[in-house]
Amino acid sequence: MSRKSLGVAVIGCGRIGTLRANLASRYPAVNFIALSDAEQHRADILAQQIGANFSTNNNLEAINHPEVNTVIVSTPEHDHREAIIQALEAGKPVLIEKPIALTLEDADAIINASSSTGTEFRVGYSRRHERRWMLAKEQLLQNRLGEVIGIQSRVYNTRAQMLQILERSPKATPVLDVLTYYVDMACWYLEGIQPIEVVARSHGKVFRNLGYEADDVTWAIITFENGAIVNLGICYALPSKYPSIGQSSRFEILGDEGVILLDADNKDSLLYTDNGAPHTYVPDHNINLMFMQTTSAADFAVGDFWGALANESRSWFDHLLTGQQIPHATPEEARLTLKVTLAIEEASRTSQTVVLS
Repeated sequence: MSRKSLGVAVIGCGRIGTLRANLASRYPAVNFIALSDAEQHRADILAQQIGANFSTNNNLEAINHPEVNTVIVSTPEHDHREAIIQALEAGKPVLIEKPIALTLEDADAIINASSSTGTEFRVGYSRRHERRWMLAKEQLLQNRLGEVIGIQSRVYNTRAQMLQILERSPKATPVLDVLTYYVDMACWYLEGIQPIEVVARSHGKVFRNLGYEADDVTWAIITFENGAIVNLGICYALPSKYPSIGQSSRFEILGDEGVILLDADNKDSLLYTDNGAPHTYVPDHNINLMFMQTTSAADFAVGDFWGALANESRSWFDHLLTGQQIPHATPEEARLTLKVTLAIEEASRTSQTVVLS
């Protein structure tokens, strides 16, 4: 796995692809960057901005470029499969934006390609690279909570940001695209213990009135094989000007010998300005009041990018160069998270308990 330098292909030059490409351009061991996007002008503009070496609207051209030895796939969720398999078949390790796919069929095709080619891929659940979540994992590894008997979490955001996600990928519902982070965290914290049953209820008005098959509010109870109960909820339909500019969440881990309480609403980092501040995800959406640390990916400050996705990107590059261990979600972990989120969708749609085989 170890290399002296990296040539990175970024597939998809939207919001996250742009951020990944910027981070790659600032990483000392990256000496070649190829960009690909279905809209050639978007790849060209980003290439000019970061000094990329190659840009195209053909994913395979970027992936197969002889200078490229790792690929980051940042396409919309429903387009993951083709580009990922192309990179795996080219023998180039891949970092994938979460979720691995929107269907188990696509996830299995990707995993099978990785197995048959022997090429590594990981899935970017960036919460794993944020300090508070990493520290919680460490306490569990040190057995400071004893046996985890329950987890409770909820996450809020605005309808303005969810509409950006739905416009990009109409089937990327709040559950599949966002609650997936917290399903991943629950499964990571209960590592090695399988979820066996899902009950969920949801209700929708805001997004359905706009023509999307997505609910505004969903709550789920997931039971694990050791009896642990995980209660997860999401509402991504708060008013457009609500101060969150990303995920406002709380997460509680209950053990028989301890407890961890994570308050990630970030209401302690507050900006108010009469001039209006730009939203990091929604174009032309200035707000006067902002919870500054709620940006889900990374923030640009004092000349560089900081935050979970920045840490995740740099950690991936470090892994490729040195072979060091990383906490990125494995293919099996990503598939399990997808399986649970799909079960939440099914349980909320049918009002029936879903048993996970």
